[in-house]
Amino acid sequence: MSLKATITEHMKDAMRAKDTARLGTIRMLLAEIKRHEIDKLKGAEISDADTVAIIDKMIKQRKDSAAQYEAAKRPDLADIEKAEIEVLNVYMPQPLSETEVDALIRQAIDESGAIGAAAMGKVMALLKPKLAGRADLTAVSAKVKTLLAG
Repeated sequence: MSLKATITEHMKDAMRAKDTARLGTIRMLLAEIKRHEIDKLKGAEISDADTVAIIDKMIKQRKDSAAQYEAAKRPDLADIEKAEIEVLNVYMPQPLSETEVDALIRQAIDESGAIGAAAMGKVMALLKPKLAGRADLTAVSAKVKTLLAG
């Protein structure tokens, strides 16, 4: 079963349970998936990797919003954003440990034969599909840069 199908089933479950908060978040997610299918894929079915990328983007947006609400002394709105993050996190793959990320970085450097900071793009191109939604790519990028520079 695809990730989109799982999300659709969870939407039906939330409807039956009358869980309005979860239902609203799932509907928002499905709307974003549908928009992506229409705009980017010309109506074709979305892959699980693309779905994870959309969810990851939505989580980042909500984290940013929650931080802004907290800075504006609006904990009520920040709590709503945090609740949406919890619902979205259910669909994310299991995060990788630091050791696993480091091993994948070394493997990508070896595969690409990268030497020096100029080859960072090659390494990140290999890592992105493997780490999407499973590790913070900003932190991974910094580690790659450090390894290639040293």
